[in-house]
Amino acid sequence: MVALAQKLGLSRNTVQARMAQLEKKHVFLSFERRLNPAALGYPLMAFISVHVQQQKLGRLAGEIAAIPEVLEGYGLTGSADLLLRVVARDAEDLFRINGKILACDGVERADTALAMGELIPFRVQPLLDRESEGS
Repeated sequence: MVALAQKLGLSRNTVQARMAQLEKKHVFLSFERRLNPAALGYPLMAFISVHVQQQKLGRLAGEIAAIPEVLEGYGLTGSADLLLRVVARDAEDLFRINGKILACDGVERADTALAMGELIPFRVQPLLDRESEGS
């Protein structure tokens, strides 16, 4: 905070208060997004579309979140109910993770697609650039 305050020419308390306001509004994502799972021994990434019994969706989300290899999960419209981004050590590990998901009460089926490579990484800079241009 001190370095940021010096760079901006503001007091540390002012910067800290503004940062706290931004954090309350969930402007900042977690630091975890900056870590590469491959560096932690999980080079395989997959997306799993999960079809569930709707009445069990709330409880099911918590059960799936307890699986450490599930990095993200989104509720969807369309044919699948959940889209999960998971990582695995290898194909056998992915099979194990898929089995854990399928074993959750309320999961009807899951379709797995391997990620072959990241073509467009997570980004917000183009949105910031657009806003700064006044568009």
